[in-house]
Amino acid sequence: MERRRRQREKRRKQKKKQTLLNILYIIVKILILASALTVLLIALSQLFQRNYVDLKTVAMPEWVKQDFITPNQYSRPQTQMKRVKQIVIHYVANPGTTAKQNMAYFDSLKDQKGIKKISASSHFIIGLDGEVLQGIPITEMAYATSKEKNSDTISIECCHPDETGKFNEDTYESLVRFTAYLCENLGLTEKDVIRHYDATGKDCPRFFVAHEDLWKQFLQDVKGARKEFHQ
Repeated sequence: MERRRRQREKRRKQKKKQTLLNILYIIVKILILASALTVLLIALSQLFQRNYVDLKTVAMPEWVKQDFITPNQYSRPQTQMKRVKQIVIHYVANPGTTAKQNMAYFDSLKDQKGIKKISASSHFIIGLDGEVLQGIPITEMAYATSKEKNSDTISIECCHPDETGKFNEDTYESLVRFTAYLCENLGLTEKDVIRHYDATGKDCPRFFVAHEDLWKQFLQDVKGARKEFHQ
């Protein structure tokens, strides 16, 4: 009898121990799932903030000169953009020309005649002296990259002194600083900055297509410059 009693007691304790272990296992699983859910919610929140910056609230710095293109179907259709996913870097492919000359060209497209029409423009152009001209509000689409990319990207054209497409020091430094400014104010990072080449395979901006290492250095320079505008 005593032996049976001890066996029953032993089984009871083992069952109780197993029950406690099962409860502990469930608690640990709940904590792990709760932690994973918290991380997921934070990630989704950050993604939401990045993708849904109200473009109307983003002001341009005083060193950006607004020289808006006349609204027209070929270079400023006034198609509204709801969000910006990427910043696209271009070169004007017209050596020695100024930012003002290139912006004037985009504006002149409104006067096209004939059968074949050109659609082209850019939100910004950086000149040979580092000046930044804005031709289209960032709330509107520009005809700069591709049909697929134009609807959610901001484009920056850069002037260059010769056929290599290499930007001079003033243009480069201004491009780095302005790209960093846009990243910080649009909820983007240097990882969201691409070349026209990356979107369509076009040889643009030529110097950065030919020198992948210098493109990577440019992105690192943008990363460093973001600190100036970090909010």
